[in-house]
Amino acid sequence: MRELHDILDDAAKAYYQDGCEKISNYEYDRLYDELVELERETGIVMSSSPTQKVGYEVLSSLPKERHQSPMLSLEKTKSVDTLAEWLGDKEGLLSWKLDGLTVVLSYEEGLLVKGVTRGNGEIGEVITQNVRAFDNVPCSIPFHGKLVLRGEAIIRYSDFQEINESLPEAESRYKNPRNLCSGSVRQLDPAITKKRHVRLIVFSLVSAVREDGTDMDFGNSRSKEFQFLENLGFDVVEHRLVRNSDIGDAVLFFSQRVQSNDFPSDGLVLTYEDIAYGLSLGRTAKAPKHSIAFKWSDEIRETVLRDVEWSPSRTGLINPVAIFDPVELEGSTVSRASLHNISWCEDMSLGIGDHINVYKANMIIPQIAENLSKSGGLLPPSFCPACNGKTELRKEKDVKVLFCPNPLCPAKKIKNFALFVSRDALNIDGLSEATLEKLAGHGFVKTYADIFRLGRYRDQIISLDGFGEKSFENLLSSIEEARETDLYRVIYGLGIAGIGLANAKLLCNSFDNNLEKLWAANKDSFCAIDGIGDVLAENIVHYFENDEKMTELKELLQYLRFRETPRDGKAEKKLSGKSVVITGSLRHFSNRRELEELISAAGGKATGSVSAKTAYLVNNDINSTSGKNRKAKELGIPILTEEEFIKLLE
Repeated sequence: MRELHDILDDAAKAYYQDGCEKISNYEYDRLYDELVELERETGIVMSSSPTQKVGYEVLSSLPKERHQSPMLSLEKTKSVDTLAEWLGDKEGLLSWKLDGLTVVLSYEEGLLVKGVTRGNGEIGEVITQNVRAFDNVPCSIPFHGKLVLRGEAIIRYSDFQEINESLPEAESRYKNPRNLCSGSVRQLDPAITKKRHVRLIVFSLVSAVREDGTDMDFGNSRSKEFQFLENLGFDVVEHRLVRNSDIGDAVLFFSQRVQSNDFPSDGLVLTYEDIAYGLSLGRTAKAPKHSIAFKWSDEIRETVLRDVEWSPSRTGLINPVAIFDPVELEGSTVSRASLHNISWCEDMSLGIGDHINVYKANMIIPQIAENLSKSGGLLPPSFCPACNGKTELRKEKDVKVLFCPNPLCPAKKIKNFALFVSRDALNIDGLSEATLEKLAGHGFVKTYADIFRLGRYRDQIISLDGFGEKSFENLLSSIEEARETDLYRVIYGLGIAGIGLANAKLLCNSFDNNLEKLWAANKDSFCAIDGIGDVLAENIVHYFENDEKMTELKELLQYLRFRETPRDGKAEKKLSGKSVVITGSLRHFSNRRELEELISAAGGKATGSVSAKTAYLVNNDINSTSGKNRKAKELGIPILTEEEFIKLLE
C-alpha cells in the first residue's frame, strides 16, 4: 500500500507539475483501484493515501473540549540510578520522550472521529480536520469498537529547516521543530497543516473497547498494546524491554542515538510493563505513578563570544549567529549557536568579548544559556552581506528582526542554486542547501557561474564552520567533473517553470541538442513537440526572452563542455517508444538511476509498474514470486536479467 502511495503520488506530480506522463491514465486508474481494494481488504486507510486527497474545511476558530481524564505530566529524574531504583524488580518499557505536541485520537466503528490537543491537561483544542492532514495517521482502521490513544505530533529535523524558511517572513522565526509543529497542528486551515509534514508517533493506548462492550485483553502487557497498535497501521514509539540490571545499558543505547535521530526528543520515558501493577499505584495531584521521565543532564561550558555572523536567508531574514571559542559539549566540539533575532540579542545584552554559558538543547542544538558579562552594544549591520544592499529593521509580532528587502539578493536564490547542483542537473557533491546559503551569505555565490569560481575564495571558505582543506578540495574536484555535462541537465537545472527532467530531455532531443536553436525557437515550435502545451511553451519563451537570465546563462556556458550525443546509434533505436520496469537488486549498476539513464539513452522509458504496455521487466531473480514478476508472467512480458538486458542493447 505504501508503495502504491509513492507510485501514484509520483505520477500525479509528474502529470500536474512537470507536464509529463510517467504512467498512462489506464495504468494510474488500475493502480488506484488496486489501492482501494487493498484498503477495503485490510481496513487500513492512511491519511497520506491518494484516495484521501480531498478539500479541507477552514475554521474560524478551534473548538475546545474537556478530556475524559486529565492528562498529567510525569515525574522527572536525571539519574540512571533513580530509574533503576524506581523500576525495582519489575520489567519496564524504555522509550523516547518525544518533543512535539501531544494529541489524543478517538476511533469509532473503525473511523477516526476526533483529535484533541493536550491543551492544559484538562481542556484541549479539537483538531480533527488537521489530524486527517497528518502524513501517517490512519483515517480508517480494522477495529470496529471504540479506540482512544495518545501520541506525539512531531516534525522531523529533515523537514524543519526547509519548511521553516519557506514560511512568510512574519512566521519564519520558529526556533525548533516543536514550535513549528505546535503552530502547524493548531492551524485553522488544514491545507497548511498538510504542507508541514506533521507525523504522529503513538506512545500510549488509553482504551480499546470491542463492539460488544468488552475491553480488549492484552495479557496485562504494555508491549502487546504497542504490537496491537502497530498492526492497526500506527507508527509506535521505539521502545525496549528492560530490567533494573540493564537499564544503564539501555539509557546508553538511546543516548548514543539521540544526536543522529531525525526526530526531536528531550529524554526518555520508563513505564511498567505490568499494566495492572502500574495502574494500582495510582497518581499524585500532578503525575501518574506508572511512568517516570528521564531528562538528559545539560552539559554547560563557559566560553567567550568572539564575533556575530549575520546570515541572510531565502526569506530575506538576516539571522545572527554567535561565534565563540570552541568548547566540548556532549562529545563534540561546538563554536557556533543561533541568536534567533535582534530582540533576543538585546534581551541578552550581548557584546563582543562577553563571557557566555553554552549548552546543547536536547543534546543536539547548541544554545546560549546566559550572558555572564552583559556588556551590550551589539549592532546589526547596515548592509546585507550577500548583496551589499541596505538592510531594514522590522518589528513583527513584537519581535525585532533584520531584513534584506532586495528582491534580487542572491541569498533568496538558494532554491535555484540547489536545483542547479542537484543529482539530475550538474550533480555537484558537497553543495547542500545549507552550504549554498552559507556561501551566498558571504557573497561567494551570486550567479550559476560563481559556482565554478569558488576556487578564488579558498582561504575564506576553508575557515568557515564545517569546511576544511580536504572537504574544499573534494568540492573543487566535484565542480571540475561537473564542467563536462549534458545539455538536458543544464536545461533542467535552470529551473524553467514546469520543465522537469523528462521535458528537458524532450526539448533537447527535439532541437538536436543545439542550445542556440533552442533559445531562438518560438512558441509555435515548442507547441509542435508532443508533450509540450501552451503553458509550458510560454514559460520556455519567457525564460529565454529575459535579458538577465540570458546574460547569466551565457556567462555560465564559458565554464561548461557538452558531451557528444549519438543520433543514429543502434542502442538509441533498440528501445524506441518502449517502456521498461526495473525491480529487485542490481549487480552491474551502482544504483537504479544508472540503469534508467541507459534505458533513456536507448530511446526507452523507465516506469514504476508493470502494465500491458511494458516491453521488458528487468529482474535478476527471474523466479521471484513478487507482484511485478507475477504480473509480467500473466501478461506475457519478457523478464530479463541484467546480463540479458545489456546483451539486448548491444
